[in-house]
Amino acid sequence: MENEEKEKLLNLAEEKKYRQLKEALLEINEVDIASFMEELDSEKTVIVFRMLPKALATDVFAELPAESQSHIINSITDKELSEIVEDLYVDDAVDMLEELPATVVRRVLKNTTPDTRKLINQFLNYPENSAGSIMTAEYVGLKKNMTVEQSFAYIRHHGVDSETIYTCYVMDEKRHLEGVVTVKELLMNAYETRLETIMDTHVIKVTTTEDQEAVADMMNRYGLLCIPVVDSEDRLVGIITVDDVMEVMEEEATEDFEKMAAMLPSEKPYLKTSVFQLAKNRIPWLLILMLSSTITGAILVKYETAFAAVPLLVSFIPMLMDTGGNSGSQSSTMVIRGMALGEIEPSDVLKVLWKEIRVGFMVGFVLAVVNFIRLMIQYPGNTMICVTVVISMFATVVAAKTIGCTLPIGAKVLKLDPAIMASPMITTIVDAVSLMVYFNLACHLLDMAA
Repeated sequence: MENEEKEKLLNLAEEKKYRQLKEALLEINEVDIASFMEELDSEKTVIVFRMLPKALATDVFAELPAESQSHIINSITDKELSEIVEDLYVDDAVDMLEELPATVVRRVLKNTTPDTRKLINQFLNYPENSAGSIMTAEYVGLKKNMTVEQSFAYIRHHGVDSETIYTCYVMDEKRHLEGVVTVKELLMNAYETRLETIMDTHVIKVTTTEDQEAVADMMNRYGLLCIPVVDSEDRLVGIITVDDVMEVMEEEATEDFEKMAAMLPSEKPYLKTSVFQLAKNRIPWLLILMLSSTITGAILVKYETAFAAVPLLVSFIPMLMDTGGNSGSQSSTMVIRGMALGEIEPSDVLKVLWKEIRVGFMVGFVLAVVNFIRLMIQYPGNTMICVTVVISMFATVVAAKTIGCTLPIGAKVLKLDPAIMASPMITTIVDAVSLMVYFNLACHLLDMAA
C-alpha cells in the first residue's frame, strides 16, 4: 500500500467517515488492511474491524500482530469470536494462540467447537519449531479408487476450506498417505480415469517432529508449493504451504543475523521491542566478549618489555588485529551461509580447511607485499621491523582464515548454532592469536626478551 493511500484511509477514519472507509477497504488486500489498522488507536481498530464483512474480517485478523488480536478478542462478543476462530485456518489459529496471554487463550478455546478445540490442542502439543507446529489440517484428501470426475466434485464441495487445492493427497481408509495428484494432472486426464493410475506414489513428505528449518530447506530444494506432514505411522495429519515456509525462513534468517551480531534472538519486531528487552538481549554476549578480551590484555602485559624496547611495534597492533578479524569474519560468514543452504556439511571440514588455507596464502601474500612497500616508504631504515610486521600479517591472515572456517563447523558438530561463531567471537579469538604471533616473531627476529 502506498503512503498516500494509507494517509487517505487514516484521514477517513479520523473524520469518522466510516461508510467511505468501508468502501475503500473492500478494494484493498487483507495484508494492506491489517497494515492500515496497525496505525489506528485501539478504539478505531475495533470499529474498523467490525465494519468488515465476515470473511474479510477473518483474513485480516490472521494478518494482525498479537497485540491487536488480543485487543480485538477482548472487545468483541463470544459469538463474534467463535465465528472468527472457526473460520481461521488451523495453523493461523495456532500461531495466534502461541502469542496471546493465557487468559485470552482460555476465552478463545472456550468459544470454539469441540472438534476445532481438539485440533488446536493437538497442534499446540507438537514441539516448538517442528513441522507439526506450523502445519495446517485444511487439505484436500482423496481416495485412489475415485475417478477424476468424482475428485472434481469432492474438491468443489470441500476445497473451499482448504489452504490449497492445487495439490491433493491420496489416502487409504486409515489415512495412510499413498500418493499425490495435482489439479493440472486431473485436468489433463479423462473424467473416467481413476486416481490410482495417475497419482505419483513417490511422495516427498516430512514427519511431525521434523525441524521447521529442515522442512523449509526441503521445500526450497524441490520447489514445492506445499508438503505433506505424516505421523510415526505414515498417516497424513496436515500440510505445510509455501507461505508458512516463507515465514520460517524469515524467522530463521533474523535469528541468525542477531546471533551473528552477538545478540540473543528477539521474537518481536524492532520498533515493538522495549528498550529493556533490547538491552537484555545484547548484554550477555557483550559481557562474554568483554571478559574474553582480557586474554588480549594478558598477552600485552606479557610482552610489555618487548614493545617498551621498540615502541614503534605498538603502532602496528590495531592494523594486525583488524586485518585478522576481518579475514576470519569473511571465512566464517561464507561457511555459515554454506551450511545454512546445505552446501557444506561437517564431513566437508577438510575440504573447507584446505580451500581456506590456500585462500589465506594468496590473500596474505598480497597484503604482506603491499604493506611491506608502504612500511619501507613510511619507516625507512627499519627493515627488520617492517619484515616482522609483514610476516606477522601473512601468518595472521592464514590463521584467521583457518579459525574462521573451522569454528562454525565445530559448533555444528557440537549441536550449537554456527551463527554464534560469527564476527564478534571470531574477532576476539583472532585478536589473541595475532598478538601472540606478532610478539613471538618480534622477540625472535629483533632479538628481544619477552
